[in-house]
Amino acid sequence: MAVTPSPGAKGLRRSLHFVPGGNARMFEKALSLNADSLILDLEDSVTSENKAGARQAVCDWISQADFGAQECLVRINPQDSPWGREDLEAVVAARPDGLVLPKVLNRANIDAVDQLVTALEKKHGVTSGAISLILIGTEAPEAVFSLPTMGGNTRVGGLTWGAEDLAGALGSRSKRNAEGEYLDVFRYVRSTCLLAAVASKVQPIDSVYVEISDSQGFEKECKEAAAMGFLGKLTIHPSQIDIVNRAFTPSNAEIAEAKELLAAFADNESSGKMAFAYKGQMVDVPHLKRAQQVLAIAAHISGQNN
Repeated sequence: MAVTPSPGAKGLRRSLHFVPGGNARMFEKALSLNADSLILDLEDSVTSENKAGARQAVCDWISQADFGAQECLVRINPQDSPWGREDLEAVVAARPDGLVLPKVLNRANIDAVDQLVTALEKKHGVTSGAISLILIGTEAPEAVFSLPTMGGNTRVGGLTWGAEDLAGALGSRSKRNAEGEYLDVFRYVRSTCLLAAVASKVQPIDSVYVEISDSQGFEKECKEAAAMGFLGKLTIHPSQIDIVNRAFTPSNAEIAEAKELLAAFADNESSGKMAFAYKGQMVDVPHLKRAQQVLAIAAHISGQNN
């Protein structure tokens, strides 16, 4: 059976949408969007002088709002910042579905947060391990080399990568070439993130696309990410959400093809064959696993939409 990373609190995360902490208008709008997960942001979208107020607002939102089928995540500030520890203590008490950890450098960072969350869950009567961690694992160059071990902590449910902070740390003049494709270093980081997430059996999540007016380029990048094996993508504008959901949902044709292929494997396996000709190509176990994964993803999405 193909390995599909275990879903989040409310299903697979196709679209994970950032909502600036403290902006009540954007939060109310976000509750009506089709995003699978909302990331209530306390980090980059909040100025230093507004950190405490945004933290309180986000905790109030979590306590009072009906998120319905949407997963509630909070991006807290880094633990080595002046606000990180207070964010952690306040947000865990509010009981979100998960935390998004920025500026993660290594497995030790994750294990330290896990220990703190475990203690806070116990303090506030939250089921142990209920609050998952989504890691942004590439915002510093040294973090890239720790990606293979980051997903090993059992609280981690997803791994994504960040190009913007990494570009700043590298001193990159651009992230993309003239054709709009990522430059080699960013392609390497993107691919490494995918490999590390799948190897750790956590959800691989593609990074943001900041050119919000370029819907054509965004759709192309979403389709490419889904073809690579990513299961979802971070979004920063409402117009991006439906594009993401379509790209990361198996089409009816893909589902029908997967079912047909599974039936062909069943027929051939009964006669002792696991490699055979199918529609002009040779297929064997890897093709079977891919078909099983398509159907597993489709089943998860169908379940969370019902």
